[in-house]
Amino acid sequence: MTRIAVRRACVLVLALGIDRWSRELPTPLHPVGVIGRAARLLERRAPTSPQGRLRYGIVAPGLVHAGAALAGLAMGRAAAGQPTALGVALEAGALSTTISLHALLERAAEVEQLLEAGDLEAARASVGRHLVSRDTSSLGAGDVAGATIESVAENLSDGVLAPMLAYALGGLAAAFAYRSINTFDSLWGYRTPTYLELGRHSARLDDAVNLLPSRLTAAALVGATLVRRGPREARRAFDAWVDQGDFTPSPNAGQAMGTMAGALGVELAKDGAYRLGEGWPAPAPTDIRAARQLALTAALAGLGALIAGLGARAVTGARA
Repeated sequence: MTRIAVRRACVLVLALGIDRWSRELPTPLHPVGVIGRAARLLERRAPTSPQGRLRYGIVAPGLVHAGAALAGLAMGRAAAGQPTALGVALEAGALSTTISLHALLERAAEVEQLLEAGDLEAARASVGRHLVSRDTSSLGAGDVAGATIESVAENLSDGVLAPMLAYALGGLAAAFAYRSINTFDSLWGYRTPTYLELGRHSARLDDAVNLLPSRLTAAALVGATLVRRGPREARRAFDAWVDQGDFTPSPNAGQAMGTMAGALGVELAKDGAYRLGEGWPAPAPTDIRAARQLALTAALAGLGALIAGLGARAVTGARA
């Protein structure tokens, strides 16, 4: 147990570094791209009756999740069979494909630069293409900045700390299974006529597996706010987390978004869905920069928390 905990701590540090300082794999080779293609293929084969789609929405994604877990398990075993340094490097490389901190911060920076240049149309297109699923064609500059900040906060959980937590708890098998679950939710988890039955169970499963990561992310953002902005802002972030974390339809999205709204002192809203930090100023491009800085610091804080947890596990295992 001690050896596994120490190895996973090393892999987590290296994987976050690989993601931060290297380019993502091309989409056809990326695990998320492979899972996405599987989801689209399965969608085309889905039955048409409501009950059939409901059952299909359980079985078809479940098979992909199982396949992702088995792929992760095989990679982990292959890495474990190598000399320690090489094995850790290979395992970290595999884990890094489930993490998307670099891409998230890069895309948010692109929107920030476009808004600062006054190119609202290009900023709308960028945030709609890379960061959110809503219609962005009529958003004002403040709305575009807000949507970007919301995506940074939510994806800090879904795309960074959640797969890292899954790995800490269950190795590559858990990290890859989590990524499969989250990808199906992003593609099927909508309350529309097309996905109401087909994606219902994918949405519920994603809600369940993100209960802990979303709250870890909120706590990490409070810590990051304390480090970067000071105790008053950290208290405001914590209060917003406690008071407004449940204001969104999802039980998880509002945890990090509400905390981020409090950390920055800005209003984050989506028409007809939620309004976090109501009455606070609309976000500006400089708030995107601040959100990116907070997200990076929170990712490191979350990494520290996971390593501390693994360290405690190692000590407990050694005593046993």
